[in-house]
Amino acid sequence: MSGLHHFGDSVPANGYRWWYLDALSDDHRHGLAIIGFVGSVFSPYYFSARKKALADPENFCSINIGLYGDLGHRWCMTERGKRHMNRNATRFQIGPSSMTWESSRTWEGDTLVIRIDEITVPFPSRVRGIVRLKPRLISEAEIALDPKAHHHWRPVAPVADVEAHFEKPDIKWSGTGYHDMNWGSRPLEEDFSSWVWSRAALKDSAHIVYDRVLKDGSRSGFALRIKEDGVPQEIAIPKSVELGKAFWRMDRPAHADHPLRDVTTLEDSPFYTRSLFHTRIDDETVPVFHESLALNRFTNPIVQRMLPFKMPRRA
Repeated sequence: MSGLHHFGDSVPANGYRWWYLDALSDDHRHGLAIIGFVGSVFSPYYFSARKKALADPENFCSINIGLYGDLGHRWCMTERGKRHMNRNATRFQIGPSSMTWESSRTWEGDTLVIRIDEITVPFPSRVRGIVRLKPRLISEAEIALDPKAHHHWRPVAPVADVEAHFEKPDIKWSGTGYHDMNWGSRPLEEDFSSWVWSRAALKDSAHIVYDRVLKDGSRSGFALRIKEDGVPQEIAIPKSVELGKAFWRMDRPAHADHPLRDVTTLEDSPFYTRSLFHTRIDDETVPVFHESLALNRFTNPIVQRMLPFKMPRRA
């Protein structure tokens, strides 16, 4: 799986593949996170189907969009069945939205272009726009996240330039972003209890922390620095700190060697949080995107009954 073009790769039954990007505007007033899923790992419909038999991941696809900033937070995650999905090496189309690697007219080389036309939940409003991500760094590294290598991660573009132009809501900005991908042959909850992840863009590199608790209770974490050559260099994991609990009382452990400031909760659910904070790494004060995931909460029957209100499905 080399290069940038990877939307056509196969996904086994009960498995998954996702493509993630986030970005923050240069003035720090706007941000976004987008995830394209084949075999949506957080889908209550896919979870239920897997309990009955081997399930086809292509029947549980979605593009999740989170917009953050001065105009408030917007959230879209409509799941769609196989007849609404089409993909090949360079393009992933699901319903009216898509992720495509294209040759850019304004930037040299390949650009990841995301076209979005979705409806927010739980309060309906339209989100329509285009996001373009141009890698500054490209990494070919593929890292197994569990001892038996059921789950993998690749930091495809650990630092990137991003342009966002939305008609609805009416916002336009440019900033710095990040793009990675995950894939696995089994559901996450079969091998992990929880994980936390964070990334920051420095002047000449990316700083990434992955800290997982496996199903057997053992802990496995690493911190990486990725520079221009795209080769991850393992570094010491920063000290453990706590971001504090939000509404759903999720634990939000993080890693930083210096004090945190401007901690902002971007997404808060019973089993998942996305946060943004600032801290000093080396001699730079930088914004850090952070996520915390609790899979024992995700599998709770009460949470499973709640999820369809935030993740509608069109089969």
